[in-house]
Amino acid sequence: MSEIFDLRLFSEVFITLFVIMDPPGVVPIFLALTSTLTRAQRNRSARQAVLVALGVIVAFAVFGQQLLSYMHISLPALQASGGLLLLLVAMELLTGKMEEPQPSGAKGVNAAIVPLGTPLLAGPGAIVATMVFVQGSDGDASSWVSITLALLAVHVCLFLAMRFANVVHRVLGDSGTILISRIAGLLLAAIAVQLVADAVIAFVASA
Repeated sequence: MSEIFDLRLFSEVFITLFVIMDPPGVVPIFLALTSTLTRAQRNRSARQAVLVALGVIVAFAVFGQQLLSYMHISLPALQASGGLLLLLVAMELLTGKMEEPQPSGAKGVNAAIVPLGTPLLAGPGAIVATMVFVQGSDGDASSWVSITLALLAVHVCLFLAMRFANVVHRVLGDSGTILISRIAGLLLAAIAVQLVADAVIAFVASA
């Protein structure tokens, strides 16, 4: 089983993206953006947002490596920049900025696509983290299977959180949702610092 599935890599990708994309923290934002929709429309918005986010992240995971090669960007540079971006996302989680609903934009724009699908779910943090995992993987079948399953698992969690947003919010309450967002921000900050530290070590080793 280990030849086609790497549990350690799966866990790393899943936990990192789960913390970045923060399914419980999406609940109050999703409820605010879809407050005027019916139950059926809200469920459809949840599906659309998850599909858009998954499509954007997969596109960067597949073509990101070629883009980096074309622009002559090294993995340590990507790790360092990714760590800084993740640190910004962590600060937003810790300060509560991500809990503030963003305007849905011009009239006629589907909120499930913008801003929910991207950049809220498929934001720079999730995109860079996925590209770092792909770049750092061995490129064998087990790595791709593990990363793909982790991506799907996180997006399933996102869909379930939005699909049952009313129930989740009722169970956690405002205080519970905020508490989970703060803990997620703390964990994400630690992940960001580790990425930057690994990048510095790699730069020194290659010097």
